[in-house]
Amino acid sequence: MAQALFTTGFTRPEVVAIQTRAKTLLLEGKTVMSWSDSGASASKQFVLPIKEVLEECKFALDHPHLLDDAPQRKRAKSTARAGFTGYLEK
Repeated sequence: MAQALFTTGFTRPEVVAIQTRAKTLLLEGKTVMSWSDSGASASKQFVLPIKEVLEECKFALDHPHLLDDAPQRKRAKSTARAGFTGYLEK
């Protein structure tokens, strides 16, 4: 389940870029990278699994009002006005 990780501090284009990169890596099978050199080996895995990255992107894009580039609602100016027209008896 998404935790809204990509809403605060991210714009829609940034989330789309993350989603695009994650999809590319997933399609290329690069969710875990491994290499070796002179008998030593190392592997690197993404901080968030690709599945979670895609879930977070979907959540952020489904809730555009939470993104940093979302248009801010302007607060309506409220004015209170009381009035009376007519004749008041004493």
